[in-house]
Amino acid sequence: MSLATFIDRHRNSFHQLFRFGLVGGVGVIVNQAVLIVCNVIARDFLHLRDRGVFLDPPFTDFNVRNYHVYVMIAFLAANLCNFLLNRYWTFKSENRAHFWHEYWPFLLVGFAAQLVGLVPLTLLMHPDSPIGLPSDVFDDSSGLRTKLYWANLLVIGFVTPINFVLNKLWTFRAVRQRYGRQNTSVSG
Repeated sequence: MSLATFIDRHRNSFHQLFRFGLVGGVGVIVNQAVLIVCNVIARDFLHLRDRGVFLDPPFTDFNVRNYHVYVMIAFLAANLCNFLLNRYWTFKSENRAHFWHEYWPFLLVGFAAQLVGLVPLTLLMHPDSPIGLPSDVFDDSSGLRTKLYWANLLVIGFVTPINFVLNKLWTFRAVRQRYGRQNTSVSG
């Protein structure tokens, strides 16, 4: 197969990937903005440290840090924003399924990717990790030097391809094939 044939055959997927990337850019902005707001509120108004322990389950050496909670809140906000933009623009179709039939799989895919992303996030934040961001550079002295913000951006870049493939194949194809409607006059 020639390159021209390949490109022509997958033109729609390339357009979708481009749009998904633009929506993802909006999602990154929403995610970072919500993360910053959570961090500032927790630090300045609630007097919490972002690396403080939020939950320390018994019988394990692992715990949930405050920054884990902040990134989950930011994820939920960005996920809803991304879903709406992807539903109505990137993967638009006359054969859309009902809102909830598409949103739950989208949320589940995003949540799974977010859980996977918590591992590198934690490693990037941990001072003794081999991939930990250097504390002398990311000393939290300013917004641009806040370790959490950079770790979050790196993790978003890591999980984006996972999100695209799973949402294209499951949320916006398989779910629509199962629950899709031919009539666009029905709201959803």
